[in-house]
Amino acid sequence: MTSMLNSSTTPTYTTAEGNPIGDPATALRINRSSGGGLLLLQDTQLIETLAHFARERIPERVVHAKAAGAFGTFTVTHDISSITSARFLNGIGKKTELLARISTVGPERGSADTARDPRGWGIKFYTEEGNQDWVFNNTPIFFIRDPIKFPSLNRSHKRHPQTNIPDATMYWDFHNNNQEGTHELMHLFSDRGTPDSLRHTDAFSGHTYKFTQPDGSFRYVKMHFKTDQGTRTFTNDEAIKMAGENPDYNVQDLFEAIERKEYPTWTASIQVMTPEQAETYRWNIFDMTKVWPHADFPLIPFGKMELNRNPQNYFSDIEQAAFSPSNMVPGIGPTADPVLQARMFSYPDAARYRLGANYQQLPSQAPHCAVYSPYQRDGFSSINGNYGPDPNYVRGSLRPAHYGVADMAHDEWAGKVAAYATEIEEDDFVQPRGMWEVFGRTGQQEAFVGNVAAHLRDAIPQVRRKALEAWAKVDVEIAKRIEAGMEAYGVKTE
Repeated sequence: MTSMLNSSTTPTYTTAEGNPIGDPATALRINRSSGGGLLLLQDTQLIETLAHFARERIPERVVHAKAAGAFGTFTVTHDISSITSARFLNGIGKKTELLARISTVGPERGSADTARDPRGWGIKFYTEEGNQDWVFNNTPIFFIRDPIKFPSLNRSHKRHPQTNIPDATMYWDFHNNNQEGTHELMHLFSDRGTPDSLRHTDAFSGHTYKFTQPDGSFRYVKMHFKTDQGTRTFTNDEAIKMAGENPDYNVQDLFEAIERKEYPTWTASIQVMTPEQAETYRWNIFDMTKVWPHADFPLIPFGKMELNRNPQNYFSDIEQAAFSPSNMVPGIGPTADPVLQARMFSYPDAARYRLGANYQQLPSQAPHCAVYSPYQRDGFSSINGNYGPDPNYVRGSLRPAHYGVADMAHDEWAGKVAAYATEIEEDDFVQPRGMWEVFGRTGQQEAFVGNVAAHLRDAIPQVRRKALEAWAKVDVEIAKRIEAGMEAYGVKTE
């Protein structure tokens, strides 16, 4: 329904069915006295108002609940037609409308958005070939590479089932026993974990994707969206202070910047790897806990993203928005990354739970190109005509339709079924060791140590000890400095 606030005509108050009503602040009563009077069940306006109010909340996202969002455009700046046939990425100067939603991960919708947490990016491109969704994070790596750990990871970062408050023991106990996340923890507990502004935050695919051609050829890619405003972060103390003063600081900052027409932009680049390089590369390219060093695979720019229009209604445009890495246009494809494969199921499944079976028909999800999917119909809240009299079975001849050009498969799958979980190896600490050296050059070692010590001190002693053992695998100096930091708070590890 379109807002009437900017309309030149004055609307008439009605019920939701369009029946005109009198004063919307009144209710029908027997005996119109200031002392009260019996209400009447026939008062449709009152009943409708109360009944809708009790139902106006939808299930909150289990993760990524607190978010800002805006509309914008993506512009192709460099030719990558030799790598992908995706139409929206071909033709220098070509523009595509998009919607971006930027969120914290663990905290609830009403939490402070300056919390130490990764920032998730959902970006929906409304292309001529359907919607292309990229679901990124503001870190190039992640905590896990085995998707079955995903629920446990997030539960450990949320509230304790008994106390209903965040729990440092639970948090560090998970990571002590799943040390593949060490690299991500180093990002998170540096000042990178507390962005000052979403406009000053990067976005990374994390996953390895394929850019493909119709002939079946492909390249492996990782995507990087680097802020053109420059990165800007809070210290731990600044983030805590802002959480108390304005828990919606990041949401407000993005909204007001766009209202001022200070449109933030990001430069989009890719790293490109051939299948032959992938077979012999030092690290498993489908391991989300590892980066591809830029020295091996430099960034290749291909586009510019700009956010330039605020939502007219947050619930309709942002809260009801749904993103999934399973939404891919021809020219872009998934890989054998197990976390990506799991997310391709989990994200649309979550949307169906939150928004209903026909969530794709909602304005934020509705593609800007023609859609014909007559086998997906009925269910709650179908609002697109439900394909009228068209047959709802496959291979019918009564309503012929053209077949699209489906992307070709690029993998051959064969093997034996086996239960499998990755093991922690010395190689898992090589990149964190490099990050510690980067912290030394950028002056972040002290902040990182202080942030870990301040958080870890609230865990029980045995968990603190095991956490120090884990950090010592990266560098003994890290463990010693964290231990000293906790002792400064009066916490002994023995």
